[in-house]
Amino acid sequence: MNDQERYDNGMQVRRAVLGDAHVDRSLSHINDFNDDFQNFITRFAWGDVWTRPGLTRHMRSMVTLSLLIALNRGDEFRMHVRAAFNNGVTREEMKELFLHAALYCGLPAANQAIHDAEKVFAEMEAANPGSTTRARDGAQG
Repeated sequence: MNDQERYDNGMQVRRAVLGDAHVDRSLSHINDFNDDFQNFITRFAWGDVWTRPGLTRHMRSMVTLSLLIALNRGDEFRMHVRAAFNNGVTREEMKELFLHAALYCGLPAANQAIHDAEKVFAEMEAANPGSTTRARDGAQG
C-alpha cells in the first residue's frame, strides 16, 4: 500500500469513527505548520493502526478510552467518548470501563473520566434533544 492509499483508507476510517463534522473542523485548520502532522495522523493512526484486522473498532474505542484515562488526556478522551458511540460502544459499557479503570488507573483518573463523559453526554443530548441517543440509553443505532 502506498502513502496515498494509506491516507485515503485512514481518512475513511477517521470520518467513520470521529464523524464528518469533527474531521472537517480539523482539516479547516490546516496550515503550513500543522499540515504534515495532520497527514501523519491520518496515514498512521487511522490508515495503519485503526484499519488493522486484529481488533474491532468497538474494541479499539474501549482500549483508546482506557489509555486516555490512564494518561489523563482530557480533550482527546472527550473526543473519543463521542467517537465510541459511532463504534457501537454503549453508555453502560463505558460505565463498566470507568469502574475498571478506577482499579488500574486510580480513583482520581476514573472520577475525572466520569465527569468528562457526563459533559459529553449532556452536549450530545442538547444537540439532539428529540431523539433517543446512544449517549442517553446505550441503544445501538
